[in-house]
Amino acid sequence: MSYTNTSSAALRPSLISDLTQAFKAAFTRRRIYIRTLSELRSLSDRDLNDLGLSRSGITSVAREAAYGK
Repeated sequence: MSYTNTSSAALRPSLISDLTQAFKAAFTRRRIYIRTLSELRSLSDRDLNDLGLSRSGITSVAREAAYGK
């Protein structure tokens, strides 16, 4: 009796490349989110009002800027 051993868990170079690209993209989006959040939080209430924003809407604006709708 013979057995065929095929492992689907073996990491192919393309899979590693895809995972690396996904990690880089996620890292970049997270960095955009944090930077946008920081910049908006540093604005005064008057500046935010000029932009049509309130302090309670800062996180949603930063999330949209980084991750889209």
